[in-house]
Amino acid sequence: MNNSQPNDQQLAEFRDYLLRYALYRLRDEDLAEEAVQDTLLAALQAKEGFAAQSSVKTWLTGILKHKIIDAQRRACRDPFLLESHEDEEDPAGDFDCLFDKQGHWGSDGPRPWEHPEQSLEQQDFWRVYEECNERLPKRTAMVFAMREALGYDIDEICQNLDISATNCSVLLYRARLGLRQCLEKNWFGQEARA
Repeated sequence: MNNSQPNDQQLAEFRDYLLRYALYRLRDEDLAEEAVQDTLLAALQAKEGFAAQSSVKTWLTGILKHKIIDAQRRACRDPFLLESHEDEEDPAGDFDCLFDKQGHWGSDGPRPWEHPEQSLEQQDFWRVYEECNERLPKRTAMVFAMREALGYDIDEICQNLDISATNCSVLLYRARLGLRQCLEKNWFGQEARA
């Protein structure tokens, strides 16, 4: 027996972390719970193969990432788990009002954010960010999380979710614009007034 292999108790200690990780990426409690259970089951079955080349947490997170991809694939094939494409039309309001007739930013275009890196260190910022992220349609948020949080390239996202590159790019654009609008209103706009 390999002394470095994790025991059942060690694996269970990471359950809450894994659930938060999965919930952030899947935005569905049932899918997240299923992905975590599948992760822990896979880890229990493969713990003899754990070579201690990384921490147990890193190893479990790697397994979970694959389970999240599997969950996303299933969710994209099941029309009841994600909104239809009609729901994707406008995740954060009518964006057309942000642009003038030539397609340039209107008077309500984005303002430069003062010291955005300082916001990343504030817990309240992340609370506001999570609220903004929750306002996005699930499919839009899922594509954004795959690209920005999990680091997938467009081709990987398209392959995993069975969508076109154009559709993926549109969803990413809508997610970024929606998040920016929401953060502008609920975080950076308040900061500027303070």
